[in-house]
Amino acid sequence: MSSVLILNGPNLKLLGTRQPDVYGAATLADIERMCEKRARTLKLDLAFAQSNHEGVLIDHIHAARGAHDGIILNAGAYTHSSIALMDAIASVELPCVEVHLSNIHARESFRHTSYIAPVALGQICGFGARGYLMALDGLAAHLDAR
Repeated sequence: MSSVLILNGPNLKLLGTRQPDVYGAATLADIERMCEKRARTLKLDLAFAQSNHEGVLIDHIHAARGAHDGIILNAGAYTHSSIALMDAIASVELPCVEVHLSNIHARESFRHTSYIAPVALGQICGFGARGYLMALDGLAAHLDAR
């Protein structure tokens, strides 16, 4: 059975209460439950982590090598600023799907640049919490095709 790390960055612990008009009403716990349910049908093991700290996120990415088969990453605002996260993803050589609840390309111009996208298998944005399920489906298909 393949294992996937779902890693969430800054401010995502506040989902459900933080700007629900932008990010939706689902909490991070709701998203984790949705993902667990989908993972059972896809025969995936999941692990979850969230941090507001860039270095902690990098530590989780490094620890994923050898422990997981892929990563789903919502790096939050670090998407648009962290070369270090990009380097970490590239370094561990695991397939990574970038996820955003909102459509980052329809928001402020600084959100249009993703440092994660060049090293990601793909990017899903604008579908709210369902984007995590789409990421699971895509990553599972990629892992099955290997």
